[in-house]
Amino acid sequence: MTTATKAPRTPPDTTTATSTPHPPPALLPALPSLTGLRWVAALLVFGLHVQNFRYFGAAGDRILRWGFGAGAAGVSFFFMLSGFVLAWSTRPNDRALTFWRRRIARILPVHLVTAGVALLMAYTLAHQAKPTLRQGLANVLLVHSWWRPWWQTLDPVSWSLACEAFFYAAFPLLALLLRRLGARGATALAGASVLAVLVLAWVDAHHWLRQPLYSLPAARLPEFVLGASVARLVLLGRWRGPGLEASLALAIIGYFFVPQVTAGYSATTCTVIGFSLLIPAAAVADLRGLPSLWRHRRLVRLGELSFAFYMIHLLVLRAGTNVLGTSPRFGVPAGLAATAVAFTVSLGLSWVLYEAVERPARRLLLGGLRPSKRQPMAPASQPQPAPPTRDAPAAAPD
Repeated sequence: MTTATKAPRTPPDTTTATSTPHPPPALLPALPSLTGLRWVAALLVFGLHVQNFRYFGAAGDRILRWGFGAGAAGVSFFFMLSGFVLAWSTRPNDRALTFWRRRIARILPVHLVTAGVALLMAYTLAHQAKPTLRQGLANVLLVHSWWRPWWQTLDPVSWSLACEAFFYAAFPLLALLLRRLGARGATALAGASVLAVLVLAWVDAHHWLRQPLYSLPAARLPEFVLGASVARLVLLGRWRGPGLEASLALAIIGYFFVPQVTAGYSATTCTVIGFSLLIPAAAVADLRGLPSLWRHRRLVRLGELSFAFYMIHLLVLRAGTNVLGTSPRFGVPAGLAATAVAFTVSLGLSWVLYEAVERPARRLLLGGLRPSKRQPMAPASQPQPAPPTRDAPAAAPD
């Protein structure tokens, strides 16, 4: 996740960075566009789940399926963005335990609260599955995605947190590798990650394994590594991808190509290239002060709430089945009204989670950690950050 903060007011540098080493800046530039894009990914997942709950009849369902049928791609975007943000913000002398403590403080409080809400719903509302003791413990400990019968227990979207927990466990080793890689090595690692996604998709589509790979943390690791690899290139000033507009176009094309492939893990192959170009392009746009819709202050604020929104929205939709029934298939006006209510409630509760759980819990759990300056993994020439504007408050990766 990224959080809003104030960035130093320095003039933007629109020149192309080189890899000539010199001492790193005391504080890495802020990347607010990544926060705004995070909200878009969360919104795609929300739209997919509205479609799955059948709020709309035939005509509305066709439109919703067209726009959000590939919404699961938002999770793939989260995985890549997580790798990018952690590689960007890691500290050169970080200890593994310190890193893990920050990550636990980041995701665990909201996870435990939403798991508790899901458990309460399971025993008080209709249409809710009741988890077994083993399923509940696996969910709380974020290991439930390793075994398919457990992966949708309690708050179903938490399966992706189990993947993130595995990424966090592996990241200190990945960081050691990245610090030793130059531009060629980082490019090779990114290419190997893309190849791994393609191979795993082929394996999954041909049912070579008993368990589908979509929710398996080890199978989603290449997306995380890909994000970290392109972050290394940006840190070195050696990123040479297309600009923000072209990258966005490629990501959108890949997104709408998803329905043409086998559902599940294979869909990742459609978006992996576009997302791996879009994330660094948005970062470079912030670094060079180039125009970016995604750093608008409202999008950044929504991006701050996106984790809590992602964690609570499916519980809101599930609770709604007690009022609306399962698969209500409304006409377009009624379907839009039900969607608007679910969205508003989800957004309101996400604000409560962010302000009452996420932020205070992080302060409490990290109170003993001394603040340190964010520095790149190795000395690299960096473009200066764009100055904040009224419509674009800066945001720094957490």
